[in-house]
Amino acid sequence: QLQLVESGGDLVQPGGSLRLSCAASGFALAYYNIGWFRQAPGKEREGVSCISSIGSSTNYAAAVKGRFTISRDNANNTVYLQMNNLKPEDTAIYYCARQTRVLGRRCDFSLAAYDSWGQGTQVTVSS
Repeated sequence: QLQLVESGGDLVQPGGSLRLSCAASGFALAYYNIGWFRQAPGKEREGVSCISSIGSSTNYAAAVKGRFTISRDNANNTVYLQMNNLKPEDTAIYYCARQTRVLGRRCDFSLAAYDSWGQGTQVTVSS
């Protein structure tokens, strides 16, 4: 059964760090582009970062570039999101998702292109 499970969300002070994990089961994560998205109360879901199956190339939203790092551990079928220098505006539910496999396509933040989603993990940045 295909499943994505996020973990690692927490309450953290501004300037702090968290590492989110996205554990996949039921499919080999290495063959798919994987994205991290977030949704704050009253706002639309937005792309944060993604990593491609091809050469593990990465994309980042402008708001997180330089602070967040996405990586993958294919042996453990897990994708990580390292978040540093967190800000209150990073507060949201964070979701990982699998992009529908298209040969040669690099990852992007097109929501409609993602076919499987995790349940989300809450990140709260507050003093």
